[in-house]
Amino acid sequence: MKEIKVDATRLPDGVVQKQQTTIRPEGFDRVLRESLSGLKFSAHAEERLARRGIELTPQELERLRGAVERIEAKGGRDSLVLVDDKAFLISIKNKTVITALSGSSVREGVFTKIDSAVVS
Repeated sequence: MKEIKVDATRLPDGVVQKQQTTIRPEGFDRVLRESLSGLKFSAHAEERLARRGIELTPQELERLRGAVERIEAKGGRDSLVLVDDKAFLISIKNKTVITALSGSSVREGVFTKIDSAVVS
């Protein structure tokens, strides 16, 4: 995603103050994703989503959220959630996505330190 650079800020009294600010569009994606799902995404998960080109539809986010609620009700703590061809390792207690995989990485993956798994 392309960064947008802003070189000036207009203060309320009309004075323009010089400063450089970088606006990263992926920040908006993160806020939208977190507000739709009620889940947080760790910096590691964000980096994996971006690097692997994993995009989540609102329907997939809803399925992910529903899976987390079901796991939480059963007492799960650290879980693997499969949504179609995507896999997410999630800390249920913190409602935080720790990492994300897709495609062949899911089929080849070995998942450790989990106490539950859900196919959603």
